[in-house]
Amino acid sequence: MKNTILKIENLSKQYRLGNVGTGTISHDLNRWWHKVRGKEDPFLKIGEVNDRATKGTSDYVWALKDINFEVKQGEVLGIIGKNGAGKSTLLKILSKVTGPTTGSIKSRGRIASLLEVGTGFHPELTGRENIYLNGAILGMTKAEINAKLDEIVEFSGCERYIDTPVKRYSSGMTVRLAFSVAAFLEPDILVIDEVLAVGDAEFQKKAIGKMQDISKGEGRTVLFVSHNMDAVLRLCNTAILLKNGEIVKHGLTTEIVEFYLNSEFGTSSIKEWNDAQNGNSVAKIKYVKAHDKDFIRKENFLITEEIGITMCYIAVEGKKKIHSAFNFYNSSGVNIFDTHENNTDLYFEKKDKGIYETTVWIPKNILSEGIIIVGVALVTHDPFEIHFHQREAIVFNMIDNISNSPTRGEYVGDLPGIIRPLLKWQSVKIKL
Repeated sequence: MKNTILKIENLSKQYRLGNVGTGTISHDLNRWWHKVRGKEDPFLKIGEVNDRATKGTSDYVWALKDINFEVKQGEVLGIIGKNGAGKSTLLKILSKVTGPTTGSIKSRGRIASLLEVGTGFHPELTGRENIYLNGAILGMTKAEINAKLDEIVEFSGCERYIDTPVKRYSSGMTVRLAFSVAAFLEPDILVIDEVLAVGDAEFQKKAIGKMQDISKGEGRTVLFVSHNMDAVLRLCNTAILLKNGEIVKHGLTTEIVEFYLNSEFGTSSIKEWNDAQNGNSVAKIKYVKAHDKDFIRKENFLITEEIGITMCYIAVEGKKKIHSAFNFYNSSGVNIFDTHENNTDLYFEKKDKGIYETTVWIPKNILSEGIIIVGVALVTHDPFEIHFHQREAIVFNMIDNISNSPTRGEYVGDLPGIIRPLLKWQSVKIKL
């Protein structure tokens, strides 16, 4: 059984809004007087949850509140949640960039952090000098750093500029060197915020491969923050979902990602409507769902499988050319494509009163990995009229199985683009 390498108990972090420091002189004196008398800090009893979407009434806010979890040696833990959920604050506390307001952190071994581009780098020092600086911060001797220096420089791909001041590096070069230093100086725990998005595709492949080697081959622990659900699913054994500074759920990565999709978008891969909200006197929608080829509803699909989207609706008023339509968006709101029920016999007919079910099939190897949001609509023609429309009706997640992907080969990093068609290629030798 693996040993616990990191244990977080009752961890909380409080900030005062709108001011630099902890507050006014009167607040600081009040805190000091309570501390002298052995009393609890009075300001720990006030403060609001960290909901960035609402205006609060208190000057104090809890960025994190009562965080408790353990991490085993060799585990890759994913930390997910919306912007402002407390992910980066948690990593900064674990990395000792800032201290907790309450609670304790118990860890065994060295912790290396990659929180943002250039963290821990001095801009006036060269890349080589920064390697030694970061190694010293991790508690390594010069001899230990020397033993790893060539590997760090080679992996980063910055050999030509290694003796150039870091202030002249691009953001991509900086993150390359920073990741190489953090990975190769052999920390027991590697803490990574979502900075790999800065690097190019070639480096992302190397970085993800290195992270897998660190956890599986070398038995070290990785804490990984990302908004890319596919990367979390591929890299992490377990995951934590944070919301407003609190842990909502902790468990297997697949379960946490599915729960996150439901809570993030307020829906899942199925949506049902009641009679008050589902249309008008011409047409009403009953439900829509995403499912596999056996009509089994799912939240997560491989990009190599066919996906069905089924809508059930009621033709309330007969003799109308009613048909269904779907709009597909990625998590950034980019419209991937739309599709209408325009290639079936029913599309050209005036429908009688009754209940209809329509299914559209998305071929395999079309959608790329990531969150897919489906909007639905019911329309009629002659004249054209929209009787129901909802932009975010259902949501599901696309996963790329990197061990058996026809579009990847040996590449394990993120592939760009919002679609991933498996096109027909032809190659012939035309000259000796």
